[in-house]
Amino acid sequence: MSPSLYNPTFKNELVEYNNINDQNENPLMGSCYALYPNFPILENIANSTWILPFPFSSSDHETETIHNRDHKKLKRTITTTTTTNFHNSSVNSIPRLHFRDHIRTYKQRYFAAEAVEEAAQEHLKFIDNNPDDFEEDGGCADGMRLVQLLIACAEAVACRDKSHASILLSELKSNALVFGSSFQRVASCFVQGLTERLTMIQPIGSVTKSMMNIMDAASEEMEEAFKLVYEICPHIQFGHFVANSIILEAFEGESFVHVVDLGMSLGLPHGHQWRGLIRSLASRSSQRVRRLRITGVGLCIARIQVIGEELSVYANNLGIHLEFSIVDKNLENLKPEDIKVNEKEVLVVNSILQLHCVVKESRGALNSVLQMIHGLSPKVLVMVEQDSGHNGPFFLGRFMESLHYYSAIFDSLDAMLPKYDTKRAKMEQFYFAEEIKNIVSCEGPLRMERHEKVDQWRRRMSRAGFQGVPIKMMSQGKEWLVKNKVCDGYTVVEEKGCLVLGWKSKPIVAASCWKC
Repeated sequence: MSPSLYNPTFKNELVEYNNINDQNENPLMGSCYALYPNFPILENIANSTWILPFPFSSSDHETETIHNRDHKKLKRTITTTTTTNFHNSSVNSIPRLHFRDHIRTYKQRYFAAEAVEEAAQEHLKFIDNNPDDFEEDGGCADGMRLVQLLIACAEAVACRDKSHASILLSELKSNALVFGSSFQRVASCFVQGLTERLTMIQPIGSVTKSMMNIMDAASEEMEEAFKLVYEICPHIQFGHFVANSIILEAFEGESFVHVVDLGMSLGLPHGHQWRGLIRSLASRSSQRVRRLRITGVGLCIARIQVIGEELSVYANNLGIHLEFSIVDKNLENLKPEDIKVNEKEVLVVNSILQLHCVVKESRGALNSVLQMIHGLSPKVLVMVEQDSGHNGPFFLGRFMESLHYYSAIFDSLDAMLPKYDTKRAKMEQFYFAEEIKNIVSCEGPLRMERHEKVDQWRRRMSRAGFQGVPIKMMSQGKEWLVKNKVCDGYTVVEEKGCLVLGWKSKPIVAASCWKC
């Protein structure tokens, strides 16, 4: 096991390591650390450009205030600090920042510290039974150093301190190895994102890649990597299994049924999800389906057309009459009239890793899509999404949350594949790295990977007029893990009506069901 953010032993060692640095190297940072006990700092901090969370002076009175954690007293003290001292101690440490930027920097640091504190609480849930594994990855101290460098670099990038960030990136690039430990590998992806954000250069083709379907404008390397992710990682297959189980229940006893796929099989060849549904419908002993309609939504018409033709032949061989149609649009431009609905049919809407792409700073885009779906009056809407908060308003908090999330994924890949397996490198560098870079380097309409947690989705769906339908199939989910020989470490739990697949209890994807 690699030294990673969700390992409790690693977290405790990190806190102890920082305490030693506070006492031996920098008493001022020791004072700051009293307020942020779980916020990692760099070694030799005296030689680094470090932005303190508040414009502290060196007076004994203020130092005593910090150590007592008297927030009211701290507030009064900061208020009485002279304007001259404020500019000398703060503004000069953040070159060319205006007052509003300075306040925003404080907010970012606060939310980053809050994210680290939340991560620390999650760390305590994990039990590390293999402490010797740290030595295999180059030592615990090296892992802590890498964490510290990443967080310090993210701070420098957030503060637009290019010179300091460039120095940190140079050291990170020499330590974040593509074939190193799991945390070194995930760090290499975040380094790419930080580099692009620092230089204000967005990933090539990021607009077209991210419109709605990650495979719409994918390179050959991305296509191959995505196929490997589907075959090796259980995330998408688990989503297909849960979604098909819900759809089959909705179609029970019906003769005319209709599925609207908002992402048309994610661009994967052969329509894996719908082959499974057709096979299950054909094997039913009860009333057989007389007609199955599938409407695929997506921009890559040629690819979807091939999938439709293959599915039609497959269904015909199993005695199912399939009608396949395509809507050549992305979700944001989809209109109710684009979907042909028959009153005699039972309609379900299927969304696998799609709706997060239309979450924006304003609610208009997602609300429009949800209202359109609501207007179709489907019997159920099945949704599978990444279960993590990668859409926070502050960059540093978002950075910490995504680092925690993808560290879990890369750790799971360690358990499934050998260290120097090229398949793993392809998945990490051509699929997961693309998601990470979009989260870290992009803002505004270019940032499409806006993953959110279950509670946030519940609020969004409720505002759009949907009601949650509890998914009661945890035992089936666990059986699915065993049947498909999924790597030990993956878990399935029911959480507030959703079925969540996680790695060592860290949520990865969540499946939910909604009705109008």
